[in-house]
Amino acid sequence: MTLGSKMWLWVRRIAIGFLALLLLLVLVGAVYEFFARRGSASQYPAPGVLVDIGGRSIHLDCRGEGAPTVVLESGLDMNGSLAWHKVHDTLAKTTRTCAYDRAGIMWSDPSPDVRDGDHVARDLHAALTAAGIDGPLVLVGHSLGGPYIMNYTRQFGASVHGLVFVDASHPDQLETLAKPGEKKLKVELPLAVEVMSTLGWTGLPRALSGVLSPDEDSPIAPLREAYTPRSLPAMLDELESLETTLDQGGALRTLGDRPIVVLTGSKPYSKKILAAQEMTEAEGRVQMTKWLDLHRDKARWSTRSTHEILPDAGHYVQLDRPDAVIKAVTAVVDQVRSNPGE
Repeated sequence: MTLGSKMWLWVRRIAIGFLALLLLLVLVGAVYEFFARRGSASQYPAPGVLVDIGGRSIHLDCRGEGAPTVVLESGLDMNGSLAWHKVHDTLAKTTRTCAYDRAGIMWSDPSPDVRDGDHVARDLHAALTAAGIDGPLVLVGHSLGGPYIMNYTRQFGASVHGLVFVDASHPDQLETLAKPGEKKLKVELPLAVEVMSTLGWTGLPRALSGVLSPDEDSPIAPLREAYTPRSLPAMLDELESLETTLDQGGALRTLGDRPIVVLTGSKPYSKKILAAQEMTEAEGRVQMTKWLDLHRDKARWSTRSTHEILPDAGHYVQLDRPDAVIKAVTAVVDQVRSNPGE
């Protein structure tokens, strides 16, 4: 046997050994993920109820009593109903308050439909109907939750008596916040996140879930990380439908005399956020000015509106200033109660 043949033989052996090791790791990861998902369901059961909406379930966590019913709509993330953990119980002391998980997020089953605003609204309506909740409603939306509650109001507006926008997205934001030379702002996640989503069955997203939020110190982090492998694909599906959801939400921009509150977090962007958006501090200030203008426009959608700018709150106002969210929702609830015939 020649020297070249021997080297080629060793290369083949190393390659086969590497492939065998890789397949073994994938198999171990898949088994780990299978049992981890079962363990998560046992260790972190749904705090609310799983409502059947026709062959699949939506997790609906309603607390408290009284009317109107407050419905909390989270933004584009994997927190779902947990996003409101700092305000949920306090609001429930005033009136029935429901947080929920959209399809595929946390405890809710995934959906075969596209994840645009219209389908999200229909899921929520089906869940509320199945739970015997028909209004009056006060809808509260954070970030992309803003267009989601506008889509709900457009389709099922008779039951919606008030709205609260928590640093919520605006239908024109992609055009308004676009960088010079671009028609629309590009909103995309790193390729690594998409890869993690595709490989969810291997256990990789679970093993690396802490990397997505390494500096977070929150009581909801362990729960969210436990459900990351199933929530991540659903979040990416919602991101894929972002433009459609914004366009659908923008089809309704007149809320009549419904009481609304617009909350805007105006805290200067951190260096980390500026770096992620590839912006300078000056560009960050310009973008914040545009964001405030979009929210001022939103406040004009109703003849009974309040716009509060919060300089000490970032995008997650419900975490930075839960008191402001509680105050805003309570104010709208009080106005709805004072005009029960509306």
